[in-house]
Amino acid sequence: MKKKKDKILSIDLHGIRHKQALELVHSTLKDCVSAGNFSLTIITGNSKVLQDRIFNECLESTNFTYFIPSWNMGQIIVEYVQL
Repeated sequence: MKKKKDKILSIDLHGIRHKQALELVHSTLKDCVSAGNFSLTIITGNSKVLQDRIFNECLESTNFTYFIPSWNMGQIIVEYVQL
């Protein structure tokens, strides 16, 4: 996980098998939530299958806001803001 200023984080899943990638996404999201507000960029590359699995297995049952940006279809941006 690469940390940047203002809690903008990213993880790159290139070259990682799907099971390991999902475990990494789960653990990263858990760590991010414990730290408070965050924006996380998940770099998936062109794998629509991996993106769908991340949506279905990691994000759908959460309170996170997430989307695939139109400027880079190979990533998912996840945001969380506590009110």
